[in-house]
Amino acid sequence: MPKIKKLYTTKNLEFYSISTETKLELPFVDSGISAGFPSPADDFLDLSIDLNKELIKNPSSTFYGRVRGDSMINAGLNEGDLLIIDKSLEPVDNKIAVCFIEGEFTVKRIKIEKDIVWLVAENKKYAPIKVTKENDFLIWGVVTNVIKTL
Repeated sequence: MPKIKKLYTTKNLEFYSISTETKLELPFVDSGISAGFPSPADDFLDLSIDLNKELIKNPSSTFYGRVRGDSMINAGLNEGDLLIIDKSLEPVDNKIAVCFIEGEFTVKRIKIEKDIVWLVAENKKYAPIKVTKENDFLIWGVVTNVIKTL
């Protein structure tokens, strides 16, 4: 099975390429999994799911990024979590995005106003970053999913 290829590392993120050439179908319980009393789920294990098809909609413009730091902990993004980032998606107000500002990558929630973009951390230790036309700024991609280790 091919490994993901590490592209580069910054202070806040590690970037990886994706590979969708492989196919790994895993058993899938389509009826849902009860968090209460157990159910006979083995009857439904003949279904399968391919996580490449489920999580990656635009393979040529999708990358992985590993979270570094704690600025997004209240959004559920923790140190070491793997983000799926789609560069082809249009940035929309209130989405979580990977942004490039003044030579650094960061992951933040974007708040879009008339002539200003705010990069908002999901941790009260960090102040929002006001982005204006004078900043070297780019919304690099929109975070679509997060993969966590529990």
